[in-house]
Amino acid sequence: MRNNHISARLILMNFLEFAVWGAYLTSLGRYLGNIGLSNEIKWFFAMQGIVSIFMPALMGIVADRYMQAQKVLSLCHGLAGVFMAGAGFYCMSAGDSVQFAPLFALYSLSVAFFMPTIALTNSVAYSALEGAGKDPVKAFPPIRVFGTIGFICSMLLTNWLKIDGVAMQDSYTQLIQSGAMSIVLCLYALTMPSCPVKPATESKSIVDSLGLKAFTLFRDRQFAIFFIFSMMLGASLQITNGYANTFLGSFGSDPALADTFAVKNSNALLAISQTSETLCILLIPIFMKRFGIKKVMLIAMFAWVLRFGLFGLGQPDMPGVLLFILSCIVYGVAFDFFNISGSLYVNENTSTDIRSSAQGLFMLMTNGLGASIGTLAAGAVVESVVFNAAEPSWSTAWYIFAAYALVVAILFMILFKEPAKKTA
Repeated sequence: MRNNHISARLILMNFLEFAVWGAYLTSLGRYLGNIGLSNEIKWFFAMQGIVSIFMPALMGIVADRYMQAQKVLSLCHGLAGVFMAGAGFYCMSAGDSVQFAPLFALYSLSVAFFMPTIALTNSVAYSALEGAGKDPVKAFPPIRVFGTIGFICSMLLTNWLKIDGVAMQDSYTQLIQSGAMSIVLCLYALTMPSCPVKPATESKSIVDSLGLKAFTLFRDRQFAIFFIFSMMLGASLQITNGYANTFLGSFGSDPALADTFAVKNSNALLAISQTSETLCILLIPIFMKRFGIKKVMLIAMFAWVLRFGLFGLGQPDMPGVLLFILSCIVYGVAFDFFNISGSLYVNENTSTDIRSSAQGLFMLMTNGLGASIGTLAAGAVVESVVFNAAEPSWSTAWYIFAAYALVVAILFMILFKEPAKKTA
């Protein structure tokens, strides 16, 4: 009987996993701007990339060798939830005098333990499905879709719910919301089926243990180009998460635009991006088979150009808001065609002995190094032309990001040649 309900239980786990993230990811920048920390937004979003360089690998080793994965998942969410809720309660107690250092310290500790849970949730799901006699390749994707649904629902809750007359997207309450859901998942993870622990039966070098053997792929010129451009495109990943809501909120200073839907409900508008992401996943197998990795990656790169350019051209009122909506629709292509097709390319063109490590390397280059460097660089641009400028211009910032994505796309078109698929 228990196995018959495993899919429903895993759906709830994935829903909560990404609801924790959706509570603040797209609205934190807006709140930071409200409390006078606009110049520090880049550090909050860069920290997610910085901790992704080492924490998922470290927690993965713990789950593989020393502690069952569902217990590691519970531990990580417990700590992440306590620190994130602590950040929210600190802001509540500080009122109008929130200081960067204590808030950033609590937030950083939280994301350091949250980021590994994305991979751990997958590990727990795979193990549970295999234990129930199900094929993870077929059974997991429909379950994972509910993670994105959880993200969207959490974004909408942050958008619509008001506490003491203040929308959560403008308040520290989004941090408390995220922390509370993380603690709920901490407890729920302990109800998941036990995952096997596989202690090392033979000594391994630190290189093998950390998956660093995959770095030998850099000896292949085309793989080296692929990974370098993955990092360069990964620089685009967190820009709109960090600044889109802050940008839309900035129109509130104009009385003619302050009551428009895009300003008052910016999180709801941005949720279209995640909806598009869910739908675009279905297109990837078709595009990969028809066009191959190079053209699919180029489609993603040019989609990033549109994503940023449309933000620069749009306005909250009609008809300019349609450009914002179109940008959100394009996001699904920009994100999925890059992340998922890139992962499939790595899987198809590496040998089985380094395949998992190669996936880790791809994530390190994109969500680790790329996202960290890109967020810090984007922050410098926004501070220069918006926050610290005599005549602030958000459009200029978005056009700079669009130009960057365009240069990356053109260079990739020239330098990358799709190699023949390798056999395991």
